[in-house]
Amino acid sequence: MEFERVKVDVHGRVGVLTLNHPEVMNAVSPEMLKGLTAAMAYIEKPDMGLRALVMTGEGRGFCAGANLSGGAGSNAFGPGERDAGAALETMYHPFLRRLRNLKMPFVTAVNGAAAGVGMSFALMGDMILAAKSAYFLQAFRRIGLVPDGGSTWLLPRLVGLARAKELSLMGEKLSAERALEWGLINRVHDDAALLPEALKLAEELASGPTVALGLIRQLYWESPMNSYEEQLDAERQAQKDAGRAEDFSEGVSAFLQKRKAEFKGR
Repeated sequence: MEFERVKVDVHGRVGVLTLNHPEVMNAVSPEMLKGLTAAMAYIEKPDMGLRALVMTGEGRGFCAGANLSGGAGSNAFGPGERDAGAALETMYHPFLRRLRNLKMPFVTAVNGAAAGVGMSFALMGDMILAAKSAYFLQAFRRIGLVPDGGSTWLLPRLVGLARAKELSLMGEKLSAERALEWGLINRVHDDAALLPEALKLAEELASGPTVALGLIRQLYWESPMNSYEEQLDAERQAQKDAGRAEDFSEGVSAFLQKRKAEFKGR
């Protein structure tokens, strides 16, 4: 299914969301964000039956950041008048929140550059896979802006404050191998194997108890903001919800019968 500068392919229970503007290495524009919003509505339709999502980029890059030629770098206003953050509030943040609140496991397959807000998109994955040729770049300092797309929240929690500040202040490329060493991502694959491996992983997740997996991702998103007591309460509520799902009954039955569970995602 084609959307504006985005496409969605369906592989059984797995949806593949591809940023599709390779001429500019999938740099994000208002048109792409419009396409992403429509694509997410399509992916989340109950009758689609999707139980895991992969995001990747078309061509030689995952996402080169914001498309400055599309208006983000406009000089229509003087330095004291322009609001470079307005598009964040109206276009980027709703999409990022949608990824955060997704009810299914989410895998990012990073091919080539993940720069600027493209790096933020990549780091939204529950499992982050990268090609050996991939790299991550906090490119904002290069144009006199600050990191956005939630990266100042994500990075310190993934790699620690010192490394997060280094990435943002120095604006140096971080290779996939170094990102793996730092704990920023989960796995590195040969370039040709990246998407097949991402699909294999996503299918494994999609075959699992996706009600529980969705609740797990929600608990980990909430955890950094919660006290220990608040997180205990959140776990208690999530366990209540998971325990009411059909998959819990199937999981227990399969365990007792010493067979593989056949989860339905409900």
